Amino acid sequence: MKAMVYYKYGSPDVLELKEIEKPIANDDEVLLKVHAAAVTPYDWHFLTGTPYLARIMAGLFKPKNNILGFDIAGRIEAVGKNIKQFQSGDEVFGRSNGGYAEYACATSDEFHLKPTGMSFEKAAAIPLSAFTSLICLCDLGKMKSGQKVLINGASGGVGTLAVPIAKSFGAEVTGVCSTRNLTLVSSIGADQVIDYTREDFTQKGVYYDLIFDAVGKVRFQIASVH
Repeated sequence: MKAMVYYKYGSPDVLELKEIEKPIANDDEVLLKVHAAAVTPYDWHFLTGTPYLARIMAGLFKPKNNILGFDIAGRIEAVGKNIKQFQSGDEVFGRSNGGYAEYACATSDEFHLKPTGMSFEKAAAIPLSAFTSLICLCDLGKMKSGQKVLINGASGGVGTLAVPIAKSFGAEVTGVCSTRNLTLVSSIGADQVIDYTREDFTQKGVYYDLIFDAVGKVRFQIASVH
């Protein structure tokens, strides 16, 4: 099979398209014919080996795994003997080490059935962004129904999933984005939208129960209300 491989850290120039051996799923894995793979910040960190803390997982001096690509979508070609929830032909999306290839293997708990009618490209863009949004809003932010939530970077990869996730939990959502994305952010469910090129939300005197800064580019004051 063909795969994009790399043997040292660096820019995208270190990536090579090569013919390598097709993987074989073990008893607890599925073999996926990859139809789409997302390019995420996670891939960039593993490609460049930065920050250096990332090399604890990626490999100290060179990559442990020579194929990037974590968020993928495709059609299952084979399942291990212990797999019950999937069968050959199922269209799924999820995570795997080595998605920049024609085929990839992963344990079955890394995949979910792709919604009918959703393209492989859209499905492949979901895993990391949705996971990040859920962790930040629900696990770390302890978001509750009825709270006022502001999402800075509401039109980005993470933000466009954070907005509908927050709405589904019953939050009142304010999205912050640029002028060209105002309509987009409104269309995905934001109750209010702030154009950061015209207004600074940190200076509006509005208090929020939860602020999710998906781009990490602003500073704001945290107030305790008793």
